[in-house]
Amino acid sequence: MNQSNSHGDKEAELLNYLGQFITEHKKEVMEKALSQRTRFITVVLEDIFKPHNASAVLRTCDCFGVQDIHVIEKTNQYKINPYVTRGASQWVDLYKYFEQEGSSVKTCFKQLRSQGYRIVATTPAKGSISIHDLEPDQKLALVFGNEHEGISQEVKEEADQLVHIPMLGFTDSFNISVSASIFLFDLIKKAEKFNHPDFFLSEREKEDIRIKWYRSVVKYSEVHEKVFWEKIKGNT
Repeated sequence: MNQSNSHGDKEAELLNYLGQFITEHKKEVMEKALSQRTRFITVVLEDIFKPHNASAVLRTCDCFGVQDIHVIEKTNQYKINPYVTRGASQWVDLYKYFEQEGSSVKTCFKQLRSQGYRIVATTPAKGSISIHDLEPDQKLALVFGNEHEGISQEVKEEADQLVHIPMLGFTDSFNISVSASIFLFDLIKKAEKFNHPDFFLSEREKEDIRIKWYRSVVKYSEVHEKVFWEKIKGNT
């Protein structure tokens, strides 16, 4: 047996070991969520002022099965508001970008493009297309700006495309979490017709997230895991 297979077997054993401390109902709920999880669409938040709003977007992403959220920090650091996320933060993956010198926008976008994402920034600015014309024909990273100014000029220049939600009233924009909800609902629905083979998580990705979720659910998981590895060491 090669080393990678041996490591995989031990991970499976660890999963089973931690699983004994989780109810069958809870495991079924997690498996259902995993089966509908996606990284095909991801969300980027740029310099959000209010933790309440950013946390609401995180909760929205979890509700729509979006696994990853990317946060570009400039003058504002993102802090999770547990009263708003309602526990959603333990189910999604959060990535933060902050550059003391240089550009956190470029760092974030470079990382996303290396993973095959097209960068689509949301703004009512002239030249942006309507949400009705945005097709999820490839992996998309949706960028939302802060509450006061929207996306920065840098994001506008660095993005591959700009998009907006047509407004019928006097106000020119929705709350960030409302905008995220509208975009995610629309894009996930549209994605069905493309039937992308990589829309949902791979089995390897599911395994990685499953162990993370088990660790977050089991009380004193660090202690249980230490006991598990001591047993493994004693049997070798």
